[in-house]
Amino acid sequence: MTALLLLPACGRGRHRVLEVAYVSVPQAALRDQVAAIYNRVGNVKNGERVEVLDREKRFARVRTATGIEGWIEQRFLVDQKTFDALQKLTADNLNDPVQAPGVLRNETNLHVTPGRETEHLYQLASGAKVAILKRATAEKQSGATPSSKPSGRPGAQAPAGPPLEDWWLVRDDQSRVGWVLARMVDVDVPLDIAQYAEGQRFVAFFVLDQVPDNDKGVQKQVPQYLCVLTDPHDGLPFDFDQVRVFTWNMRKHRYETAYREHGLNGILPVSITKEDFDKEGTLPVFILRVKDDAGTVSERKYKLNTPIVRRVLAPGEVASRPTRKRGR
Repeated sequence: MTALLLLPACGRGRHRVLEVAYVSVPQAALRDQVAAIYNRVGNVKNGERVEVLDREKRFARVRTATGIEGWIEQRFLVDQKTFDALQKLTADNLNDPVQAPGVLRNETNLHVTPGRETEHLYQLASGAKVAILKRATAEKQSGATPSSKPSGRPGAQAPAGPPLEDWWLVRDDQSRVGWVLARMVDVDVPLDIAQYAEGQRFVAFFVLDQVPDNDKGVQKQVPQYLCVLTDPHDGLPFDFDQVRVFTWNMRKHRYETAYREHGLNGILPVSITKEDFDKEGTLPVFILRVKDDAGTVSERKYKLNTPIVRRVLAPGEVASRPTRKRGR
């Protein structure tokens, strides 16, 4: 077997390299010939760089970095342009703020752009954890499973035209960035607040701060959350239209809704920070990006002085009247 593996390496100079390619499946076999009966001469893995030496029908003869040569189905390879595009996408979004953690429901491809038929390279395993960064929509391909029907709430209908489906821009545990079909990702919302979804879809959530709690003599720190939600269907012209702030009632030992706002034309990302407010001290702050009817995006700043949430107006800014509700 050792001699079999070394033979291809001895013939490096006999084949002209046509191009460089990358393996786009978790693992694939290299064949010694293009035939129904063949010997396996090696394996290649997802993302591995190979040199293309020849092509025959639906197969390509490749050479690995260790010098092993063999035939592989061309559908398991992508070109240098696709690899470079994913590298650029990763570099451009490497420091983007995480909007929520997610868990993949199935094996999922990382695409260069939103869309089932767009180029992809890396394949992530079922159950892999990802960081959700942004949202986009793409036209749904014929034969794709239909998403849930739009609600009848005014302003929540998907735009007229071809049906759309949502895509997430995600970063995996190796810091690779790409687009995945949103229905393949479960937003990993803590169970303590997931129970308050009220039929809405969690888009993002953030820990604003932590407060102490003493329940039956047990001391602990409990997070207080900002949650960003929308109606549970794809293709909407906004990323979110609702926000809720959950604060912890230390006397009753439960979460309560300290703030709720509807009717937003919200765009990700949402930003979280802290700011000094003189006598109030340093408070958690969140900034929402909203779009008006003309498509202009502006920022709205809010502060949490538990359990009160208030808008922080810029000089000359007049607050619109939000739809909100206090209470559990």
